[in-house]
Amino acid sequence: MNMIQKLEAYGETHHPAWLDTLRIALGLIILIKGIIFIADTSSLVELMQSSGWPWATMAVAHYVAFAHLVGGILIILGLKTRVAILFQIPILLGAIFLVNVHRGYFTSNGELLLSIAVLALLVFFFFWGSGPFSVDHWMRTHQER
Repeated sequence: MNMIQKLEAYGETHHPAWLDTLRIALGLIILIKGIIFIADTSSLVELMQSSGWPWATMAVAHYVAFAHLVGGILIILGLKTRVAILFQIPILLGAIFLVNVHRGYFTSNGELLLSIAVLALLVFFFFWGSGPFSVDHWMRTHQER
């Protein structure tokens, strides 16, 4: 077993229930952000145009909204959590390093702190796993069905 597999195995066996509440809250934050992006697409397109990639604005805007909606639901349910997190991490890295750099890192906007906190939680749950109150855990324990 390599180091990542050992860490995953430890995370799956030593997962307190309150971490599932944190995972569900993380999924809700991502889902709500996706709904906000869908409701106000013009602000998302404006953010993308200011990031220096005007040629990919619409494609990236659709990817971000779709990945947040689907990824948020999957993280809430604990279904294919690590795959859903893999699609979220580039979005959060872009939010931190591309979008907030144009707004200014030291503004009073709380978006940067939220992005950093969400990214940290995504990395944590990528290695720690989805926990005992998840569809992934149920599927592992009920393989005969």
